[in-house]
Amino acid sequence: MAGHSKWANIQHRKGRQDAARSKLFSKLSKEITVAAKMGDPDPEKNPRLRMAVKEAKSQSVPKDVIARAIGKASAADGENYEEIRYEGYGPEGVAVIVEAMTDNKNRTASSVRSIFAKSGGNLAESGAVAFMFERKGLVTYPVSAGDADTIFEAAIEAGAEDVESTEDGHEIYCEATDLHAVSNALEAALGESETSKLIWKPNVTTPLDLAGAEKLLRLVEALEDDDDVQNVTANFDISDEVMAQLS
Repeated sequence: MAGHSKWANIQHRKGRQDAARSKLFSKLSKEITVAAKMGDPDPEKNPRLRMAVKEAKSQSVPKDVIARAIGKASAADGENYEEIRYEGYGPEGVAVIVEAMTDNKNRTASSVRSIFAKSGGNLAESGAVAFMFERKGLVTYPVSAGDADTIFEAAIEAGAEDVESTEDGHEIYCEATDLHAVSNALEAALGESETSKLIWKPNVTTPLDLAGAEKLLRLVEALEDDDDVQNVTANFDISDEVMAQLS
């Protein structure tokens, strides 16, 4: 899943997570509130909320911020967010999926469309690029969780489909509908995971040279900086050589 993994690495190396900490906390809190509002406010009884809380904890969101986000779900004057997915093409024809939560669809659509246009891409119709991705569950573990063989055996036993082990850690993929069960089985075997979430996994990727990579990453950064945007996924592939130049 080149687009996801390498973008995460680029973010880490550039220190963007530290620079945008408050914005990241806000997005994670919004997901927690929506998850709690759509189901039980108890994470143990609400798989989506449990995953949202886990993701927040993995990003060092304080416990009081998480509790406050859950509490907002039952507040009478709380915001009502709508989940929307946008699809488009970035520089070099890279397919991009943007997931947003908004209380004003017109504002968000206008903002996302403008970001695509300014970055040399264009917003497309719903379904235009989704066929180039598969909805999957992703569970991640650090390198310290075990060697590749140990993780692979545990993953298959838990019902996962595939495992990618690198020097950065282990990524375990499963069917979207199996994520809760697979995550629980893995935690019983390997301990608590770093993250457990639904993602869009590209089934075809677009290789980028340095110029193309720089343009595409500017688009992704601009989209992620929008307050209404929760997740951005793109089907790009960047070689190790280009990655080194970007870093």
